[in-house]
Amino acid sequence: MTSETLFTPTRLGAIDVRNRIAMAPLTRSRASMDGVQTPLAIEYYAQRATAGLIITEATNISRQGRGYAYTPGIYTDAHVDAWKPVTEAVHAAGGRIVLQLWHVGRMSHVSLQEGGAAPVAPSAIQAGGNVFTEAGNQPPSMPRALATEEIAGILEDYRHAARLAKAAGFDGVEVHAANGYLLEQFLRDSTNHRDDRYGGSLENRARFPLEVVEAVAEIWGADRVGLRLSPLSTAIGDTPLDSNLMETHSYLARRLGEMGLAYLHIVEGQLHGGNGAELFDVQALREAFGGAYIANNGYDRQRALDATASNHADMVAFGKPFIGNPDLVERLRLQTPLFEAPMETYFGGG
Repeated sequence: MTSETLFTPTRLGAIDVRNRIAMAPLTRSRASMDGVQTPLAIEYYAQRATAGLIITEATNISRQGRGYAYTPGIYTDAHVDAWKPVTEAVHAAGGRIVLQLWHVGRMSHVSLQEGGAAPVAPSAIQAGGNVFTEAGNQPPSMPRALATEEIAGILEDYRHAARLAKAAGFDGVEVHAANGYLLEQFLRDSTNHRDDRYGGSLENRARFPLEVVEAVAEIWGADRVGLRLSPLSTAIGDTPLDSNLMETHSYLARRLGEMGLAYLHIVEGQLHGGNGAELFDVQALREAFGGAYIANNGYDRQRALDATASNHADMVAFGKPFIGNPDLVERLRLQTPLFEAPMETYFGGG
């Protein structure tokens, strides 16, 4: 491989991509409160279709799965109708786009839940931090623990969302099992204190995330399903790390590899930048998975060139640089300076 590997085509499962630069999922809060995307999303994603792969902003699989105001959904026909022109525009520009499937679990507020219900979680442990509501940022509400018999219903929500994502014309889906949301809440022993078949042992804690992947793969085929992990992130919800990082995530990665997933997407440190490499061997995790790997965590041009040239990663995901630089791929290719979009100029939230 050469230093220009970053700009060469590759294949993630059944998804052909024209370069090794992925657009990471970026929550923009620009949909309606019913989760329906506005026409702005068509232009926004089409402008960025030169990315080898676009991973959409996290998208709620159900009303219960919503934790932030103005985030999009994929559980009604209206959601499908709003996403269809997005996928059509990206495909017309030669791009590939997968939908990130999201259930926030305990990272929600009663004002965002149907009938003011409590958010759900593996265990009734309140999250820290804030969630974005119509009234502004508020602390997450106290969740209630899911009953064992309720979990099958959430699996069906994932299956239904995957089916609608296919109807909307996506190239595949990414299961969001990172950043302190529901699937990671089940996986980590810090947030899962259950004593049924979904708690206790590592195999039990990994059961629900794996069942979700199986359900989604029934609709798409495993080779069009990816999964995102953030083993070292505590940023969202003040979520404590799992007590045995490598054992837990290596087990999950190996099981996902056995399923033949399209790719594994890992945030290689703290969510908003920091590192924790001394705690964790990303390459061991990649080897346990055995398939295509997307690296993510504050990469710049040189690090991305090095990562793909050295086979550290098959693709590198860029997040915030894509907000101010719709033409990021060409800027990286030509070594053109990036525009640093100041956060106070971002817009969203109605």
